[in-house]
Amino acid sequence: MKASVLVLAGSMLLPAAAFAQGINDAQIAKIVVTANQVDIDAGKFAATKATNPDVKKFAQTMVTDHSGVNKQAIDLATKLGVKPEDNDTARSLYDGGKANIDNLKTLKGKEFDKAYVDHEVAYHQAVLDAVDKTLIPGAKNEELKALLVKVRPAFVAHLDHAKMVQASLSK
Repeated sequence: MKASVLVLAGSMLLPAAAFAQGINDAQIAKIVVTANQVDIDAGKFAATKATNPDVKKFAQTMVTDHSGVNKQAIDLATKLGVKPEDNDTARSLYDGGKANIDNLKTLKGKEFDKAYVDHEVAYHQAVLDAVDKTLIPGAKNEELKALLVKVRPAFVAHLDHAKMVQASLSK
């Protein structure tokens, strides 16, 4: 089970590598908004179904923090007159997020908590990889690039927090 969760999360951003040379700011905007929304949706679901208080708290943090990042991204896109452009990476993220929630719906108790947190660890690592290797290098607009650089530490903190909760669940 853990392996399938990690494969699912890790594969969600693989198409981003194909865009490394040709990605545009409108596609980046769509990827950023979609990646955040996927985590917001999972967090909302986990906040209602998790049994471990630390998992519930982490899930709520994901909803709050990723909602804030999405607002910043949407506000910037609006300011720049950039309409987020659908692309394979964004669709893959959306589909992966839906598959994750579908999987979580089949689980309960400790099994649910562990699956949610395991996925969050893998997902945040995949997002960081995409930010570092594709999104920041591919951003042409300096304000978009600055936003990605600005929010990157939050993704690192989320990954660290998820790993901490993951370790506590293993005890």
